[in-house]
Amino acid sequence: MINEAEKVIEDYERKEEKHDGLIYMMYRSDHENVVPMYIGKSEKYGENSRNLSENILTISTNKDKFCRWGYNYAYHISDLSALICPGHDPEKRKMKYSKWDSRLFKQFPFQYPVLNFPMYFWMKAWEKGSVGIWKEFGPTSITFLEYLLIGVASDLFPEDLLNEEGVNRC
Repeated sequence: MINEAEKVIEDYERKEEKHDGLIYMMYRSDHENVVPMYIGKSEKYGENSRNLSENILTISTNKDKFCRWGYNYAYHISDLSALICPGHDPEKRKMKYSKWDSRLFKQFPFQYPVLNFPMYFWMKAWEKGSVGIWKEFGPTSITFLEYLLIGVASDLFPEDLLNEEGVNRC
């Protein structure tokens, strides 16, 4: 993760505009397929600014944000921990993660949660002009790529994908 994020950081520092940001997937394997559990992105620029996103800024030393997977509330790891581990302020529990607990963990709430299956993580620095999963669309922005991947994954793995936005509702 850090190596891929550093590609985007270097791009920003050199003002090359080569990368859009980072695309990532949390997944499991069923021995035949990669089964997507969550797909997301961390854009290069912060919201409403031309500054490097705080989600990737100082990623090698700052684990609070860590490309949206950090240990701060409003980030995946802490928000999930608030739901499945005792000792968190009940107001920090977000319903977004309510289906994550039963799909990912054997027992919760629990001081030492155990995963239902091994989890893996894939991340890639997305270069501008890269073609996504459909060549017909040509160069694909990271935002469009994220929604394409979520849409396809929600059709193929509707019981597994944990994303709420961009999924097929049928």
